[in-house]
Amino acid sequence: MAVASLGGSPEGPETAVEFVRFCRDRRRVAWPEIYDEMCAVARRRLFRGWGFDELEDHGVAFGLFHLPALADTTRRVLLEEEAAARCPEVGHGTVTPAA
Repeated sequence: MAVASLGGSPEGPETAVEFVRFCRDRRRVAWPEIYDEMCAVARRRLFRGWGFDELEDHGVAFGLFHLPALADTTRRVLLEEEAAARCPEVGHGTVTPAA
């Protein structure tokens, strides 16, 4: 499994947010259930054709020590989506991924 930190590359934070949204669009569940979807997406290379290694190269890690950052980014994205659903003028793109 990947062991790099979330956002470890220059485009990492944005890629992490896009990846979470992609997984959320596929399966509307919250953390920790969405983690299973993220693993399935990575295993099947459904996001940009990237598997675990490519996601790691772009800052999305699945290793045990990196789960807190992935969980935090996921929660932030999900909260933003909930806010946007309640108040459409909020929109997307304001999430700041965890370091």
